[in-house]
Amino acid sequence: MAKNSPAFVLRPFEGLPGEPDWVALKEVVPAATAKARTTKEHGAKDVLVTTVLPQSWPALHRSDGVILLALQTVGSSGDTSRDLAAALLEAIDSEPGTAIEMLELPEPGPRLQDVLDPSVPFEVTVEESFAYWLADDVERTDDLQAAIEDADAGIIDTVKLDGVEAAYWCRMGAREFLRWAQPHDEQVVLDALARLHARRESGFDGAKFVGYFRSSGIVVPVWELPRGSEAEDVQDAVVAFAPKFEAALAETAPLDANERRARAGLVARQVTLR
Repeated sequence: MAKNSPAFVLRPFEGLPGEPDWVALKEVVPAATAKARTTKEHGAKDVLVTTVLPQSWPALHRSDGVILLALQTVGSSGDTSRDLAAALLEAIDSEPGTAIEMLELPEPGPRLQDVLDPSVPFEVTVEESFAYWLADDVERTDDLQAAIEDADAGIIDTVKLDGVEAAYWCRMGAREFLRWAQPHDEQVVLDALARLHARRESGFDGAKFVGYFRSSGIVVPVWELPRGSEAEDVQDAVVAFAPKFEAALAETAPLDANERRARAGLVARQVTLR
């Protein structure tokens, strides 16, 4: 890392509205958008945050003036928030119709927390197509249409559940899963899962806890759902399970022997995503 580049930040989205959803869109949701807005200091510009853009572009100033910022990109420094802010500011300063294709290693500077208006809620819309990459007035040539259809073919079925924060049902092949990003400190979440697992209460309504992802400093627990379950089939069960999970998160007593063994087993099931 260059001498003056931003230092590593474990939780780059901490302090932003909807931190778990930022992480989910960066790591486990294939196609989704959410609206944001820059502060008055940075022009009060509307921003469409997206999971991915063509050719892994970090950002795009669409021909109709809409600014798109992609989360599923390779960072240049140890601070994802700084990388994204650099891409966003460059897109704002570019002409409509310009893609930000590559970024130099950014110097220390404003982060998303400095650039985005914190009063704007981060409300996710799961998309079924990447057609939003193009402005409405852009002619859909055969090549453009083929590119979008090719990208769409890689989208797995995903639904954001209501009533709980950052919980996503998805179907991968013939199996269904719940991925539920947590806003709490990683160690707190692991302790809570260990307590529930030791009591044989980590599952719900036929769903089995199978492991977790680690990304951007937070934990994304994963449950395998009964075969063939649709999102609406598990919606109520997840909402009903949430208070039990919250209660386990609130416990502060040291783990007992069974819970410590359960926790050790959990650590063996982790997958770290950048």
